Amino acid sequence: MEQPSWRITGGTALLDGALRPADIALADGRLAEPASGGRVLDARGLLVLPGLVDLHGDAHERCLQPRPGIGFPAALAVRDMAAQLLASGITTAYLGVTLSWEPGLRSLATWRLLMAALEEARPRLALDLRVHLRFEADNLDALDDALSGIATGQVHLLGFNDHTPPILSRLDDPKQLAKYAGRAGLSPEAFRALIGRVAARRDAVPEARARLAAAAAKAGLPMLSHDDATLADRALYRGLGARICEFPMAEAVAEDARAAGEAVVMGAPNVVRGGSHLGWASAAPLAERGVVTVLASDYHWPALLDAPFALVRRGRMALPEAWALVSGNPAAAAGLHDRGALQPGLRGDVVVVDPAGPEALAVFCGGRLSHLTAAGAARLV
Repeated sequence: MEQPSWRITGGTALLDGALRPADIALADGRLAEPASGGRVLDARGLLVLPGLVDLHGDAHERCLQPRPGIGFPAALAVRDMAAQLLASGITTAYLGVTLSWEPGLRSLATWRLLMAALEEARPRLALDLRVHLRFEADNLDALDDALSGIATGQVHLLGFNDHTPPILSRLDDPKQLAKYAGRAGLSPEAFRALIGRVAARRDAVPEARARLAAAAAKAGLPMLSHDDATLADRALYRGLGARICEFPMAEAVAEDARAAGEAVVMGAPNVVRGGSHLGWASAAPLAERGVVTVLASDYHWPALLDAPFALVRRGRMALPEAWALVSGNPAAAAGLHDRGALQPGLRGDVVVVDPAGPEALAVFCGGRLSHLTAAGAARLV
């Protein structure tokens, strides 16, 4: 079916790093030179911005399991997550899917169900929905599935996770143990026994990591490391080919990554809330200094749209610079050179924003109108 062409008229558009009045055109799924004809959206008083690109969002876990132990079919969860992402202005989303040795929500069984649901739903989805595989280092039993997902194109971004050591360090805290056991659907005693068996195979982790890295490199996938605590951690993953440093736990690690020309990712909720919910570094001042180059939705999709405006309110960044953190920079970090800017010929991913909210009134994905609020509908001409 031929796509209708669109003109988004009268708005303030982000063009070549600056905001200025301009009409934006969409034709054949891409941004086009302004022309007459086509359907019209009146954007007077609104901002016209490149679609959001989210490298790490794991809010889909609440679509799969809205309450602990209460699950819903993966197909229903995919429809729910797609609607929420579009309402947040996100046109390219990497679901941060954790493949862990833990039973339940992050298990191999859940991974298989979600991958099958995504494969079935993707042809009907408006947004570009991708998979960021967060592979837990000790999950040796799932290595073959991970390698297969990389080889067959089900995985689009590989993340190296290693949460076993910190979990082991907290087992003497009854509250922490209860949290981990509850997430896995096990008794505290059964969880202790499970992680003991997992830790006993630790010597096999380096070889498994190397195999994953080699497979990702062969497939041309970007790689990242998660929660690097030390410069040695960053050096280890850099050696494996991970050129994105995600949620570094020390400022020195982030600075080292930037000195090496690598992208540094932190959470948009951190910016919106004014700090990390875990008590780690505050992302906003690091972004203002150029140490953080990418913001991701992490656990809350709507925060990705709000974060650039929160940075503007701090008075140290203009919106074009702040918007790059959630659109152009993540697209570049992921090797997606066909999006992240409003330039003719690029993919037609556009979000029309009421800055008073901020709220996404209309979202275009690949040139198609994919989300429209009541206020947005009133602007159709």
